[in-house]
Amino acid sequence: MDKARLKAIRTLIFDYDGTLHDSRQNYIAAFKRAYRYLVAHQKAKPREWQDDEITKWLGYSSKEMWENFMPDLAKEYQLAASKIIGETLLEKVLLKEAKLYPEALETLDNLKSKGYNLIFLSNCSEAYMQAHQETFQLDRYFDEMYCSEQFNFIPKYEIVTLIKSEWQEEYLVIGDRIHDLEIGYYHQLITIGCTYGFGTKAEMQQSDIRINNIQELQELL
Repeated sequence: MDKARLKAIRTLIFDYDGTLHDSRQNYIAAFKRAYRYLVAHQKAKPREWQDDEITKWLGYSSKEMWENFMPDLAKEYQLAASKIIGETLLEKVLLKEAKLYPEALETLDNLKSKGYNLIFLSNCSEAYMQAHQETFQLDRYFDEMYCSEQFNFIPKYEIVTLIKSEWQEEYLVIGDRIHDLEIGYYHQLITIGCTYGFGTKAEMQQSDIRINNIQELQELL
C-alpha cells in the first residue's frame, strides 16, 4: 500500500450495515417474517433457514436481493415481501433494537476530529437511512448521506460516479461487501474491507486493506 497516497486521503466513504451497524439479528427477523408471508400465500415452501443463508443478502439493495433470491417470484409479491422487511427493520429501530458495532461512533468522531470528510453510502431505503440518522445522530459525523433508493437502486459504483464531483479530494471506501469494494475497482480507489461484517473471504480478498474491527481505523488513518 502506498502510504503517501493513504496519507493524502481526506474523504472517506462508509458503508453502513456490516460496517458500522450490526444488522444481523434484525435482518434475520425481518427476512423470516417476509418468508412466512410468502409461504402463507403459497409462493414459497416452508423451510428452516440457517442464519448465514439469510445474512448473505445483507448489503444487497432490495431490488438486487429479490432478483437473485427468487427471480421468478411475481413482482407484486417481491414488492410486498420487501415492504415487510423494510417495515420490520424500521420497527426495530423505533424499538431501540438497532445496535452499532462497539466503538463505531467513537471512531467516526475520531476521524471527524482529524479533519476527514465522512460520506454515508448504503444500499438501503431513504426511510431506513433517516431512521438511523435520527436514532444515532449520524448527521453529527457525516458530511453527506446517500442511499441507493435515492438513485433508483443503481449499483454503488454508479452512485459514486454521480456524487464524486462534489468531493474533489482523494478518498477511499470502507465496507464489508463486494458492492463496496467494486467501487475501488471502477474508480481506482483504495478500499478497506471489514472482515467482521457479512462479506465472504473471497470478497475480502478484493480489498486493499482489511480490518477486524472498526476501531482499527483510528490508528490506520
